[in-house]
Amino acid sequence: MNALVPLPVLLPLCVTGLKLAIGPRLHRLQRLISVAVLGAVLVLAVVLLVEADRTGPLAVNLGDFAPPLGITLVADRLSGLMLTVSSAVTLLVLVYSLGQGMADRDDETPLGVFHPAYLILVAGVSCTFLAGDLVNLYVGFEIMLVASFVLLTVGGTAPRIRAGSTYVIISLFSSVLFLIAIAMAYSAGGTVNLAQLALRLQDVPVGVRTLLEAMLLTVFAIKAAVFPLAAWLPDSYPTAPAPVTAVFAGLLTKVGVYSMLRTQTLLFPGHRLGDLLLLAALASMVIGVLGAVAQTDLKRLLSFTLISHIGYMVFGIGLASRAGLGGAIVYVAHHITVQTTLFLVTGLIERRGGTTELTRLGGLARSAPLLAVLFFVPAMNLAGIPPLSGFIGKLGLMRAGVENGGAWAWVLVAGSAATSLLTLYVMAKIWNLAFWREAPPGQIAEGVLLESDEDDDEGDDETTRPEPAGRAVAATLSGRAVTTTSRLPRTMTVATAGAVCLGLLYTVLGGPLTSLADRAAGELLTRSPYIEAVLGP
Repeated sequence: MNALVPLPVLLPLCVTGLKLAIGPRLHRLQRLISVAVLGAVLVLAVVLLVEADRTGPLAVNLGDFAPPLGITLVADRLSGLMLTVSSAVTLLVLVYSLGQGMADRDDETPLGVFHPAYLILVAGVSCTFLAGDLVNLYVGFEIMLVASFVLLTVGGTAPRIRAGSTYVIISLFSSVLFLIAIAMAYSAGGTVNLAQLALRLQDVPVGVRTLLEAMLLTVFAIKAAVFPLAAWLPDSYPTAPAPVTAVFAGLLTKVGVYSMLRTQTLLFPGHRLGDLLLLAALASMVIGVLGAVAQTDLKRLLSFTLISHIGYMVFGIGLASRAGLGGAIVYVAHHITVQTTLFLVTGLIERRGGTTELTRLGGLARSAPLLAVLFFVPAMNLAGIPPLSGFIGKLGLMRAGVENGGAWAWVLVAGSAATSLLTLYVMAKIWNLAFWREAPPGQIAEGVLLESDEDDDEGDDETTRPEPAGRAVAATLSGRAVTTTSRLPRTMTVATAGAVCLGLLYTVLGGPLTSLADRAAGELLTRSPYIEAVLGP
C-alpha cells in the first residue's frame, strides 16, 4: 500500500504531458482522459484513507533515499480524508467545466489551456496534502501557484489579468516568507523533514521556536485567507470562470488550513501562539460575515463568507484540544464541499439571470425551481441549520470551546453563534432578492439562447428560438458578454446536484465522519504514529 502514496501526485502530472501531446482537437478523448484520471485519484484517495485508518500512517521515501536526503510522502488519517474530499470535489468541478465548455464552445474553459492547468493544480493540492517535509510542501504550493495563475487569467480579459496579478503578487510574497521560514527551520534543526523536525525542535530555544512558528503561521494564514491577511481574496476569485472560482474558493484556502493543522500539532505541540490564533479566528468570523452583509454581488458576498468561515477552522486549531481539532477537521471537509457547491450554483444563476448582481435578479424560484433547490440546500448547510453537516461541525467546535473553559474560548463560542446567525441572514437575503421576489423591471427580453449539451468532434450546436417574455436577458459582466438561457446545460446541472448530494452525504454519515475526525485529531496530538511511520520505531 505504501507504493500507492505517490500516485495521486504522479498521475495528474503524467496525464498532463499526455494531453499536451494529444493536443486540443480530439475533444472527446481529452475529456475522457481528464475524467478518468481524476476518478482514479479519487479511488486511490479512498484506498489510502481506509488503509491509513486501519493500519496507521503510510510513508514512502522516493528514490529509496532515507530522510533527510530523500523526498518523503506520508498519508495518515488527516491527509487521507483531505485527499478524498478534494478529489471528489475536483472531479465534480471538472464535470461541471466540461458542461460549460460544451455549452460555450470552450470559450470560457478551452481544452488546450484549462484542462492541463487544472490537472497540474490537482497534482499540487495532492502534493501539499502528502508532503512529509517543508521543501516538498513549498513545491506543492508553487505548483498550485503556477496553475492558479493560468486558470485565473483564462480568457485574457482585463479584470482577470488584474485579479490574477494581485493573486500572484500576494502568493509570491508568501512564498518568499515560506523560503525564509524553511531556511530558519533548517538552521535550527539541521533538517526540513517534518518527522525529524518534530524531534529536534524540542531542543531549540523557546524564542527561536516561537519565531519559526510565527513565520509559518503567517505564510499559511495568507494562503488560507485568515484576517487580517485576507484582503486579496474578494478581488481575486470572482472574476474567474465559474468552475475556477468554485475550486479555488472551496479547496485552495483549505490547503493553508491543512498546513496549519499539520505544523501546529507536529512541530509546535503546546504552542505559545494559541491566543493569537483565537483572536484571528474571531476577527475572521465577524469581519468576514459583516463584509458579506454589505455586499450585493453574489460572488463577492460568497467570498466574504469564505473568509468568515475560515475562522471556524482556525478556532479549532487555536484550541489545540482533541475535540477542537476534531471539530476543525469535520468543518474543513464540510466547507470544501459546501462552498464549492455555492459557487457552482452561482455559475448557473449567472447563466440563467445574466448577472450575479442581486439587485438585478429576481423570480428564480418560480422560473427555475430546480436551481432554487440547488441553492437552498447548501445555503442552509453553510448557515448551520440542524441536522446538516454545517451544524455538526459548528456544534463540535462550540462544545470544544465550552470544554476549554477559558475566557477566549467563551468569546469564540459567542462569536461562532453570532456568525452563524448572520450567515443565515445573508443566505436569506440572497434567497429573497434572487429567488423569492418578482423579477425587477428591465430584466425581460425576447428570445433565448439554448445551449446544446451534446458534443462532437466538430463542435457544439447553438440555436436561437423565440420564447415568451421573461425567458432571456443579455448583459455584460467582467468584460464579457453573458447570455441567459431558460434551459441550463444538463451536465453543469448534474455536476452541481452531485455536489449538493455530497454535502448531504456528510449529514447522513455524520457519525462515522466525526468518529474519523476524532481519531485523526488523536493521531495528530499523539505525533508518534506519524514520526514512527517516517523514521521507524
